[in-house]
Amino acid sequence: MPDNALCIALDTSDPREALRLARATEDQAGVFKVGLTAFVAGGEHLVRELARRRPVFLDLKFHDIPAQVRGAVEGVARLGCSYTTVHAAGGEETMAAAVEGAGGRLAVLAVTVLTSIDDAALADLGVNDPTEKQVLRLAEMALGAGADGIVCSPLEIEAVRRNFGPSNAVGPLIVVPGIRPVGAAVDDQRRASSPRAALDAGADLIVVGRPITQAADPGAAAAAMLVGIG
Repeated sequence: MPDNALCIALDTSDPREALRLARATEDQAGVFKVGLTAFVAGGEHLVRELARRRPVFLDLKFHDIPAQVRGAVEGVARLGCSYTTVHAAGGEETMAAAVEGAGGRLAVLAVTVLTSIDDAALADLGVNDPTEKQVLRLAEMALGAGADGIVCSPLEIEAVRRNFGPSNAVGPLIVVPGIRPVGAAVDDQRRASSPRAALDAGADLIVVGRPITQAADPGAAAAAMLVGIG
């Protein structure tokens, strides 16, 4: 596990800006997250540079046939990343292939239901169960296939802990996006929560982007968040 639970999302299309943000916040960050936007812009070079500073969570949410996902995760492992993501909706075989590709060199996290999706959006996709039930269904499959942990919204953390164990060697790693300080805009996150509430519910890593990276002083914003969750 990293030094602290704060995972800072460097979601920018400018690699120089990503590195500037990393320099400004590396004393506060437990993990740096690189998503699709930053990776397409900065590629392997950006990931390797960040990995020299802090553990890197390469969040590309792979969703493909098992052979493709296995090969992709093998490549992520060679970059020196600590975490990566695979959509649990890809199925048990794909999840198992991802774990095989990781080879114990990094943690494979199963994305359950995106935080931008709520019950109504799930219904539009043909899933008539509530979000929590779908998260638990996908988590059970993914963890059974060997995933190290899951990604879910703050609203499902307690249910995941009840069903799959506490935050230790027994239970899964839980990584939680959709984190916003009290009073902050939720932007495109439909299932959000405060940092303290998410950790109290059982999150291991909380992913925070815009409230830190769009602040006038990102380092100060990250430090203030650490005080709030300390």
